[in-house]
Amino acid sequence: MWLARMKRFLGFINREPESELPGIVRRCEELSLRSDDQLKIAAAAIDGNPEVIEVFALAAVIAERVLGLRMFDVQILGALALQRGHIAEMQTGEGKTLAAVPAVIWYALHRRGVHVLTANDYLARRDAMWMSEIYRWFGLSVADLSQNMPAEKRRAAYLCDVTYATANEVGFDYLRDGLVRSPGELVQRPFAFAVIDEADSILIDEARIPLVIAGGVSDDPALAYRIDSVILGLRRYADYFPDDFARNVQLTDSGINRVERALGCGSLFDEGNLRILTAVQDALHAHALLRRNIDYVVKNGSVELVDEFKGRIAQDRRWPAGLQSALEAKERVALKAQGRILGSITVQSLAGMYERICGMTGTAATQKEEFRKVYNLPVTVIPTNRPVIRQDLPDILYADKRARNRAVVEEVRKVHETGRPILVGTASVEDSESLSRLLQLAGVPHSVLNARNDEAEAEIVAQAGALGAVTISTNMAGRGTDILLGGNPPKDRQQAVELGGLYVIGTTRHEARRIDNQLRGRAGRQGDPGASRFFLSLEDALLVRFGIAENPDVDSVQRTAESQNMEIRQTLWKYESVIEHHRKEVHALRREILLSCDWSIASMLPEEQYAELAEAAGTDVLETAGRRLALAVIDDIWADYLANVAELRGGIHWVSWGGRDPLYEFLTGVQEIYEDLHWRLKEEIADAFAAAELRDGKFRFPNEERFERGATWTYLTTDQPFGTLSERIAKGLRRKRARR
Repeated sequence: MWLARMKRFLGFINREPESELPGIVRRCEELSLRSDDQLKIAAAAIDGNPEVIEVFALAAVIAERVLGLRMFDVQILGALALQRGHIAEMQTGEGKTLAAVPAVIWYALHRRGVHVLTANDYLARRDAMWMSEIYRWFGLSVADLSQNMPAEKRRAAYLCDVTYATANEVGFDYLRDGLVRSPGELVQRPFAFAVIDEADSILIDEARIPLVIAGGVSDDPALAYRIDSVILGLRRYADYFPDDFARNVQLTDSGINRVERALGCGSLFDEGNLRILTAVQDALHAHALLRRNIDYVVKNGSVELVDEFKGRIAQDRRWPAGLQSALEAKERVALKAQGRILGSITVQSLAGMYERICGMTGTAATQKEEFRKVYNLPVTVIPTNRPVIRQDLPDILYADKRARNRAVVEEVRKVHETGRPILVGTASVEDSESLSRLLQLAGVPHSVLNARNDEAEAEIVAQAGALGAVTISTNMAGRGTDILLGGNPPKDRQQAVELGGLYVIGTTRHEARRIDNQLRGRAGRQGDPGASRFFLSLEDALLVRFGIAENPDVDSVQRTAESQNMEIRQTLWKYESVIEHHRKEVHALRREILLSCDWSIASMLPEEQYAELAEAAGTDVLETAGRRLALAVIDDIWADYLANVAELRGGIHWVSWGGRDPLYEFLTGVQEIYEDLHWRLKEEIADAFAAAELRDGKFRFPNEERFERGATWTYLTTDQPFGTLSERIAKGLRRKRARR
């Protein structure tokens, strides 16, 4: 069956006009007879129009010389998929890091730079060092980026032929470059090619998370603490009603009265109390909807957001400013600086800036329609090098979580007695720790891996395949890790194989099937034995939201969830595509002012005013001052644009109550804000020159502090922590279906 599937796949590939696998294999055999020096000469001789067969064959042979790793045919197929601009789905343990190298080399030989975007700084550094010698045989330079790297090193890294980095670091550098005041401060060159590791995580799960650069003075934290003390005195269901499904909470009339009396502010809904009303709503959300050890953890005196897809700490991610402060006040930790948002971009928008992108992941096929619609990226499923013999056992469904947990503990206890290694996947920090307590009571020794102890991940995962190992984990163990049977080093491998290999137990199903498949994929790598089984309960969020009673097929429920979530993401993009268009236009204008020798401040000033200023100061002095002023004004009014759009977005759902279309109203409102930006740009530049003084051959402007950028900081935010109107409607419909 597996051989037949491989033949069908190869037949499909070979029918493609650009298929070169047979030629690559033959060329590898020829090149393998050459000496190292001959290979280096051949690799260095390839020009800027590289031929695929020669590049891929050289890369495969050199990789074997340098690393001692022979590339399998399926790895070459994966590389060919990347070279064609596809998403390559390759299972866990199939060697994706090495498989990417021939394609990376092919892109890099165009001498315009290629970014290899990875999941974290550690992987960027590891993979760059691991593969660097292969690149050097081709005369290619390679570097990696990490947090806190100084600007000069970043600039050098981006000038390399191959740059390994996280998508977030590249995005933050793009935002920083968008605020520089002189060309010499830029660190990036124009984007050309990107190869994206864990493509489903970066391009789907995290694609809509805004990357933010902020600066300026933070708000006084006293208000957040004062409001928090008031909210603590409110009564659930009497003073406020939470809606967990729609992720919303509202004050009742009683609650409004209690807040107004406590604050002595008069009506909360007076125009002058907008700041207080917003802070009250943020505090309500923090107390009623955000759950410690599920949505976030408190660690080292700081509130850390938990990534729902990975179970890890979401590094440098925050909720929107007021909600972040409210949560920190709730937990009585120091409030982080918020400041004024100066720029923002999502990874989805960042990906759109490359001329060509491709990617690889262990799970992409279930999202192939979204990859095609959003990114125009086909998905190519690459067969495994060896047949997958893992047993994926049928799900077991229980009436409630308590019964499910008892069954999981009993299953773990029974299997553990045999010595077989076990990995148990949970949905949250809270669930992992609850299950850990039950296992302790049952006398089963185990390790726990979650966002509280993510520093210990490498050590815990390294031994998760050892004899007798029991590992309880959130989704952390589902990405970028290989669990070796028999431990690391695999001294007891044969015994672990004889026991059936790693046994993976899932304690819930996720809305995306690929998250479950990532967990399953920890077992059965490279032909190893293994097994997986999911223990479910009728109280699981997926089954409650989507109604298992109506449709007992869990896979069908997941497909419904995936379809709705894709529709939600596409709806969000409709709202934000116009903002992205405006960002591109403003960015292009700013780059023209910064870099083009043909740009003139005359384009921003009335003709008569320009002539008078040029006569008084000289054209060179005027143009130098004009560029400096124009950049400062653009930065100021763009920050105002972002603030105004955020305010419009925050209240746009109310228009639906009047029977109007929220999307139409939002797009119309954003366009008006943008038109005002252009009007203000010219007006403020003209006014600044009108108020300027010419002293010592230079223009002296009022508010000179605008030319000093001051400190800035970057972070990620959850732009819609409780959903847009479309999400709330969708979730409300799910709830109604579940209750019928």
